[in-house]
Amino acid sequence: MSGKREAAPGPGAADAQAPAQDSPRSAVSPAPADKTREDGAEKAPRKGGKKRRSSKRSSSETAWTLDEFPVEPKEGEVRFHDLGLRDELMRGIADLGFKYCSPIQASILPQTLQGHDAIGKAQTGTGKTAAFLITIFNDQLCNPPEGERFVGEPRALVIAPTRELVMQIAADAEELAQHTGLQVATLIGGMDYQKQLNRLHTTVVDLVVATPGRLLDFMGRRDLYLDHVEILVLDEADRMLDMGFIPQVKRIVRATPQKEDRQTLLFSATFTQDIINLSQQWTYHPITVEIEPESVATSSVDQKVYLVSSEQRYRVLNNLLRSEDCTSVIVFANRRDQVRRLHERLRKSGVAAGILSGEIPQAKRTRTLEQFKQGEIKVLVATDVAGRGIHVDGISHVVNYNLPEDPEDYVHRIGRTGRAGATGISISFASEDDAFLLPDLEALLGTKLECTHPPEELLV
Repeated sequence: MSGKREAAPGPGAADAQAPAQDSPRSAVSPAPADKTREDGAEKAPRKGGKKRRSSKRSSSETAWTLDEFPVEPKEGEVRFHDLGLRDELMRGIADLGFKYCSPIQASILPQTLQGHDAIGKAQTGTGKTAAFLITIFNDQLCNPPEGERFVGEPRALVIAPTRELVMQIAADAEELAQHTGLQVATLIGGMDYQKQLNRLHTTVVDLVVATPGRLLDFMGRRDLYLDHVEILVLDEADRMLDMGFIPQVKRIVRATPQKEDRQTLLFSATFTQDIINLSQQWTYHPITVEIEPESVATSSVDQKVYLVSSEQRYRVLNNLLRSEDCTSVIVFANRRDQVRRLHERLRKSGVAAGILSGEIPQAKRTRTLEQFKQGEIKVLVATDVAGRGIHVDGISHVVNYNLPEDPEDYVHRIGRTGRAGATGISISFASEDDAFLLPDLEALLGTKLECTHPPEELLV
């Protein structure tokens, strides 16, 4: 691997059907070959219980040093400096302004950097994405492959349930790895297969981030092989279980080396018995890290519940969106048809609104999310599945147009605001058709939600 970053084909490339024929693997030879694709080479010996190659520094050293990123020790905090990370990775961390580890990073990184499997329980926004990306990149920098490598053979794989989440993970990965020369590829449905294939065929990729369905497409057409995956990450395993992806994920896991010969990291917001059973199947003597927030719902979010009739819902929402303090808003509804009708009504009312749901083509979803980030549209109307991958700072309000049927979704919804040290407001509408869901929400939150009637100015 040369360390030279190659861009994926530009957005102007024409769409193409996925090729049906088998694609032979092409080899690149950065060093004398120690294995070939056909020889069925045996796995390398385990280091700390994990498959590793011998340690050797990359030849592409930079002039940057840790002296350019001073961080004072602080009692009770773990600095990234304290973890012995490679300088190339520390430079990316410095560029992002990360100084001290979040609780899950401080708990899990000392273990995963040594090659141990891990099961992490943590809510969204706790820093788990950076935890597993740092583990992957530091390992790949410290243990570069010495022999022949083939395109379509990633060394690490991250599986996540939604397209938006995959894209967010990949974006974070690109930022962290910008000084390492390591290559990242994103495989998601709803986007041009040929563009993603070109990326795999022209670049020796180190990390693939993918949704289960599109990953299986590439595997089925023999455009991607997972038998050299050294680190496997399963993110939001509870959501993958809820969405029915587990049979697909099992097929993917079976295509990777045995659990004794890979490092496996599994993250979930909840530890149900099903998740525990899966973790036992897929991990090898894992350490378990459970990070419970001080409260299930973040303290930086002011939670309000408005008692409204079904007829009043839209009027209250429309008036709320026109208030000066509503600068960037996500409105959640439970079903695609509800999201579609609500989006149409808002647009007809003159509100600059975008829509995110599973029925919207991925290219349009990506463009809508970028417009929202740039402030070109003020309101996003979304389903829970599409909303899982939204990580945007500065969201002033989250509105639950319908109360979620799953209390866990409530926590994920309101977690879209009040991020990065800012405060946010969550407003939920409770009416005659869904108020019965409130007790389950309160049971999860461990606190009583104060229900009030909306202010008069929102009812006019």
